[in-house]
Amino acid sequence: MTTHTHTDANTGPHTNAMSRLNLAKAAPKVFRALIGFDAAARDGLDPALVELVQIRASHLNHCAYCLHMHTNDARKAGESEDRLHMVAVWREARHFFTEKEQAALALTEAVTLVADAGVPDAVYAQAAAHFDEQELAHLLALILAINTWNRVALSTAKVAGTDERR
Repeated sequence: MTTHTHTDANTGPHTNAMSRLNLAKAAPKVFRALIGFDAAARDGLDPALVELVQIRASHLNHCAYCLHMHTNDARKAGESEDRLHMVAVWREARHFFTEKEQAALALTEAVTLVADAGVPDAVYAQAAAHFDEQELAHLLALILAINTWNRVALSTAKVAGTDERR
């Protein structure tokens, strides 16, 4: 059973002992397919860029579990604290990121928030100017993968700091 703590406007923090399923155990073929999709999406992309994209999507989706996991992965891969702190406000701190990273972050935001305004032509064109067709396909797949993982973690009430990959 997973215990999920949240804050209610009227009562403050409290624990909801509702049991949430473990997707890996309940649907192992689905879970393995997600892992395979994620691995295929990353193939050929710069590992630092992969983490930036995953961090930004996790910010936007309010997924603490994935945000904790991917900021730790980025640190282990040598990412600077300055850049990690600036991902959420990258537009105001562009000098921390290359033009290619900025294009990837803009595409991440557009795809993650697709219901708001679709993926604007200018955002897509900016990404296409910095990534060849194969890289762009992998970047798009990566964005789709992290959005799926965010939704899995949020739907199943994963708790930040409990990285289950270990």
